[in-house]
Amino acid sequence: MDPARVLAASTEITHAALAGDDPDAVLPLVVRSAVELAGADLGLAMVTADDGTLTVEAASGGSTGDGDPVGVVLSGRSSAARAARTGVPVVADDFTTDPRTAPFVPKVLRAYGPFAVAPFGTKERRIGALAVYRRKGAPPFSPDTVDVLAAFAAQAGLAVVLAEGSTARQRVAVYQERERIARDLHDVIIQRLYATGVQLDLLDRRLKLDGREARRLADAVDQLDQTMAEVRATVRALRSADPGTPAEADLGRSVRAEARTAGELLGHAPGVRVEGDLTDVPADLADHARAALREALSNVVRHSGASQVEITVERTPDRLRLEVADNGCGIPRGVARRGLRHLEERALAAGGGCEVASSPRTGTTITWHVPLPPRE
Repeated sequence: MDPARVLAASTEITHAALAGDDPDAVLPLVVRSAVELAGADLGLAMVTADDGTLTVEAASGGSTGDGDPVGVVLSGRSSAARAARTGVPVVADDFTTDPRTAPFVPKVLRAYGPFAVAPFGTKERRIGALAVYRRKGAPPFSPDTVDVLAAFAAQAGLAVVLAEGSTARQRVAVYQERERIARDLHDVIIQRLYATGVQLDLLDRRLKLDGREARRLADAVDQLDQTMAEVRATVRALRSADPGTPAEADLGRSVRAEARTAGELLGHAPGVRVEGDLTDVPADLADHARAALREALSNVVRHSGASQVEITVERTPDRLRLEVADNGCGIPRGVARRGLRHLEERALAAGGGCEVASSPRTGTTITWHVPLPPRE
């Protein structure tokens, strides 16, 4: 076997791996090269599962007429599994009759005879096995060919491990960037949009606009609300792609951030009391709670004139409860209840409820609550 061909094949695969190609794209290249180097009719790349079985992940060569070998699962007692486990190649003149291999020949490979399999991967990261086959009646694989196959499998396995590492690093970088963008959107953009909407609403109340100008201002506030909803949806989508940074872990921080924003607009900081562990609140319920708190505080800032606001978030084993209480003038008659309807709709959608108690004498208390699934 020409050493130059072996070197060229190994170099091509290593280059593909270092270029950041997905390991799934590198495997077919590995198998095709193995078939060419060994003068085989068929090559298979097999990956070891946790239970010791092997699954054919890539194939190159002629068709048997009995089906596609990709996806075939080989027994953990097969020669290929043994080679992957022990690191020692196995060779047979006819693997359909050799007592070591015959019991584990799948139907799709019965048209083949000469067989050689080598461990695929590195000592630290054993991926599986690389096997080559020739048609029945063809010459068996020579010892030199088997040695070259074993060396090539080791080199190609290292290249695939490199590709896995490169892909993993790229994923981590993408996740980190998505989380940074999500954090900026949530902590900066949404807060500014929210503050702008509140200021426009306050301006409307002070100027006492009516007619066309009042409608235009109300439309502007509605557009800001819609934009915030879209940004929140984007934040959820960004964070849902990163299992390592669950959105629910930020609920406590979000509560305090919303309180700070409301405090800047009110001129005094609301009190915040958190009871229970919020870190395992499911992401969808945490998102509902954030939006509910923002709606409740928006009502306080826009309508109450309160000198005192208290926020309570309580997490029990089976329920999440949010309460916003103020000592203001209550919800004025004729004030649009769109925000309150949103609060109720969010709670009902999650199987919970929302109660509003309001009067000019005692102020307003909004209680929003949803059930939580059992902790695992």
